[in-house]
Parts: sequence; C-alpha cells; structure tokens
Amino acid sequence: MPRKKANPSEETGPNFEKAMAELEQIVGAMEEDQLPLEDLVAKFEQGTQLLTHCESVLASAKKRLQTIAAQQSAPDSSLSPDTSDESDDTDDDDDIRLF
Repeated sequence: MPRKKANPSEETGPNFEKAMAELEQIVGAMEEDQLPLEDLVAKFEQGTQLLTHCESVLASAKKRLQTIAAQQSAPDSSLSPDTSDESDDTDDDDDIRLF
C-alpha cells in the first residue's frame, strides 16, 4: 500500500498560532516555575526553535503581502499610455531638460 503524503504544514512545524501559544507557555513556565537547570536549558532550546519557526512564518507572510500589494499597485499595462512612440528631440535648443 502506498504511503500517504504528509501535510506540508506538518513537515515544517506547527502553525503560527499553535507555535506562539506553546512559546508563551514555555516563557511562562521559565518565569514562574523553579525548574532544574537541565529542564530550563531544554525549555530554552525548545523556545528558540519555536521562535525561529514563528519568525520564518512571519517573514514568509510579509513577503507574500508585499507581493500582493505590489501587484495591486502596479498600473495595468492596458490602461497606461504608450510612451514608446515619443520622439527624443535632442537637437532642439528650446527644450528644457532637467535630467
């Protein structure tokens, strides 16, 4: 029997909200509980992994939003005037050119 493909989100880790909730629990436990050093180090390591995952998810979401915004703000080529037919009169001394 063929193996069922894993959900892509399961391969990359928990979703953002779940990871943030788990990170908040870890921070709370580290602040409130009197943990042995070994447990504290293990929780810190787990927390840094969750933080890295959350930052990666946020960076990906930010990039997607920027792409969407850029697509929305880009002028529609069918509506913009065609400026390729404009002639460049460099011989005319009466033209004022700033750039």
